[in-house]
Amino acid sequence: MRVLVIEDNDDLRFTVAAALRGDGLAVDEVADLPAADEALFITAYDCAVFDRMLPSGDALDYVQNLRRTGRTVPVLFLTARDRVTDRVEGFAAGGDDYLVKPFAAPELVARVRSLCRRAGSARPPIHRVADLEIDTARRQVRRNGVLLWLTSKEFALLEVLATRTDQAVPRAELIEKCWDEMAEPSSNVVDVLVSQLRRKLGDPPLIHTVRGVGYRLARAEIGR
Repeated sequence: MRVLVIEDNDDLRFTVAAALRGDGLAVDEVADLPAADEALFITAYDCAVFDRMLPSGDALDYVQNLRRTGRTVPVLFLTARDRVTDRVEGFAAGGDDYLVKPFAAPELVARVRSLCRRAGSARPPIHRVADLEIDTARRQVRRNGVLLWLTSKEFALLEVLATRTDQAVPRAELIEKCWDEMAEPSSNVVDVLVSQLRRKLGDPPLIHTVRGVGYRLARAEIGR
């Protein structure tokens, strides 16, 4: 899942992005509405977190224009404006959630994840491949009934592969969905993470290399 954070306060932007990354989300950060506009045009995000009052304008007006043009990315407003009328205005403008500063980081992460799930509600919460079970709601993975411990990034990569079971997923797509703009597509971050995942998932292997393309999550091949 990939999230865009729009916040002009550097310290707060860093705090928000760090909390989301710590939970395995890929996060892009911008400080104003023009940069947000460019990012949203280029990338399909699962959620956008907007500081409401920005030097470049009121994010409420910007989101309202987004909705008028048919853009459906879920939006969480993050703001110090805590009156009931402020919250009502946020929802009326097309916001999906509204969190008042100061806030607890775990609550922010939970709300963002909820919006991301809503955006991908057509996806089943549990994926099964052979004896592997991936519970995306509880963020748990079991193989042959045994609970496995994965890092947030390992889970994110496995979740993307699970949504495309039996299909080859290019390395560039895995980077786009699991890492943020700081990752280099030419680096071997995907290969390293896949190697770690294979060790944790055990035998017979379920993540297969598709030469020249990327990786595929599929039932183990006969005879392997």
